[in-house]
Formats: sequence, C-alpha cells, structure tokens
Amino acid sequence: MKKTLLTAMLVVGMLAACTDKKQITDNDMAKIELTQEWDKVFTLSEKVNHKKVTFETQYGMTLAADLYTPKDAQGKLAAIAVSGPFGATKEQSSGLYAMRMAERGFVALAFDPSYTGESSGEPRRTASPDINTEDFMAAVDFLSKQENVDAERIGIIGICGWGGIALNAAAADTRIKATVASTMYDMTRVSGNGYFDSEDKEESRHQARAALSNQRLTDPTAMAGGVVNPLPEDAPQFVKDYYDYYITPRGYHKRSGNSNDGWRVIGTQAYANSRFLYYINEIRSAVLVMHGEKAHSRYMGEAAYHYMVEGKAEGYNVVVKPNPNPENKELLIIPGASHCDLYDGGYTQLEGKGEPKNLIPWDKLADFFTKNLK
Repeated sequence: MKKTLLTAMLVVGMLAACTDKKQITDNDMAKIELTQEWDKVFTLSEKVNHKKVTFETQYGMTLAADLYTPKDAQGKLAAIAVSGPFGATKEQSSGLYAMRMAERGFVALAFDPSYTGESSGEPRRTASPDINTEDFMAAVDFLSKQENVDAERIGIIGICGWGGIALNAAAADTRIKATVASTMYDMTRVSGNGYFDSEDKEESRHQARAALSNQRLTDPTAMAGGVVNPLPEDAPQFVKDYYDYYITPRGYHKRSGNSNDGWRVIGTQAYANSRFLYYINEIRSAVLVMHGEKAHSRYMGEAAYHYMVEGKAEGYNVVVKPNPNPENKELLIIPGASHCDLYDGGYTQLEGKGEPKNLIPWDKLADFFTKNLK
C-alpha cells in the first residue's frame, strides 16, 4: 500500500470515537447509560441551563446528547444541533460550541454520533456516511419537537469531519435553515484520495481496498489507534496539534476515541468508497464555511465552498450548475488559526496553558444564525 494513503487512512482512523466498556453492550436501547456528573473539558457557563437527553434515529440508534438553553429565556427560540470533530465526543469541542451558542440565546444540542461516546450502536467504534448524516437529521427531529423551540428556525454546526457531514445533511434536509462547517474535513475525500489528493489514483485506492478487505478476514475487530502517543519528534505539525488537544489536559476525555484507542481499522471503510458533497451546489439555505488560515485542512473547506457556490472546484471531478442561492453562502478564514485552534479557540502555550487566543468568533456565529434563522 502506498505509504501516504495508508497514513491518511490511519489518521482518519484516529479521528474516530471509542467508548467506556461499561457503555452499550447489547441492542436494548432503553439501557444506555448516561453520565450524570459534569465531565466536560470546559467549565459550565453560569448563563445556561444544561441537561442530558436522548433521541432516536431512523436507523434505530439512541443518541446521547447535552441540551443547553439560555437561562431566563422565554417563548420559542431558534435552535442549533452540533457535532464533531470526527472521533470526538460531546464532552469536547461540540459541547463547547453548543454552550457558547446557548449563551447567545439559542437552544443548542451537542450529541454523540451513532456507535460513539454514550450513544448506542453495535459494533462500537465504526461509522457510516448514511448513518452519520441521519444523526444530524434525527437531531433536527428532536429539536423540532421541543416546546421551547421554533421548528422553523433550526440550524446545525459541524466541526472538523462533521463539517462535511453537516453540509451533506443540509443538502438532504430542507428543515435545516443555516449551517456552519467549522475547520471542516471532507472525510470521504481524504479517505479516498489521501491528504492533499496525493494518492488520487486507482492503483493507490486498489492497494488500500485490498488491505481493508483482507483485514475483514484476519481481524475485523482490530483497532487503528487514536492520536499518536507518544508523539514522535518528526511528527507533522497538524499531528502535534491533535496531540496537544486530545492527549493533554486541554481536551483529553476518557470516552473520546481520538484521546484513546481510536477506531476499528475497517470502521471507516465505507467513507473511502463514497463521496459526500455531490449535491451541496443545490443547498438553498445559508451556509458559513469557517477555516483557520494555517489549518492543514483548509483546502478541503475552501474547495467545498467553491464547489457549493460555483459548481466546480479543485479536487472535484465533476462540474455542476452554480448554486441558485449564492448570496447566503460565506467563506470565513480566521487569520493565524490552525485546525485545532477552532476546536476551543486555541491557547498561547501547549496543553491549554497560557492565555486563551479566542480565535473562534462566537458573536459572528451568533449573528450568522440570528440573520438566517428568522
């Protein structure tokens, strides 16, 4: 197998989730266990209320989530569902995003995807393009039924690999009125083409497919591992950034696959043989693609934006019609920000020490949703 494509596949594997062994062990959805104590990597804001909730998907999964609401809010509010990064849990970045949006007046739901964290699904630590897209749509179902939510004013936020999934969901579900893709990966593109499309050729994909096919017979339960630990001195900077978030006290969580032993080796096999974003040029609702200037993944977000608006972009093998509603699409590049800076805003020192860099423009996100969820 080509080394670079294998590396990309392993990184895809490390960006996926695991769960405590005491969690779901059978298909009895009524028995999923929810941790009741506050165990996030961030401090609960005094401006919001928080509770643990569950909801079901059309594939029969029960998803665990944290629901954040602004204190003293009255009437029906706009709502936002949040997930990501790929392989993280709601106790990490997605929960922070949801809480910050609730501080600004939205009902916000951060959820663990199917097969991950506290959510149900067997086998554990696996993924599906269809099921993961459904996870977002099921979150919209849940929010639409809440007494304090205006069902006509629902948006979503996808972080990292869930940014691409969010765009896929927005293309499929017209109830989603506004979407933010933050520091996004297109998981299908990087799984099939390698980083920067360096292995976008049939021979490389064939070798990767052969290895995964053989893995299913030799050891289908083998784990790919989470973020590399210990960290090699010659690791690429983006791997160092992942280590600094997922392994150190800055973002480590016991249920996060990226923080621990990761994903099944064959867990993302379907991603490598799929393409997510074919119809995003037909998204009529509002979309904000937000990326860091220095993010290694920036090319995926920029290409997705241009394909969504113009119907063509580098890295896309097809040319389609331009978007019928380009005026409500926006590309926002955050000066100086790396990929992981947009997980929690970044810090001036490693391990979450020093001063917060505050690189996530929370008020900008709130303004975007306020404008488009009306």
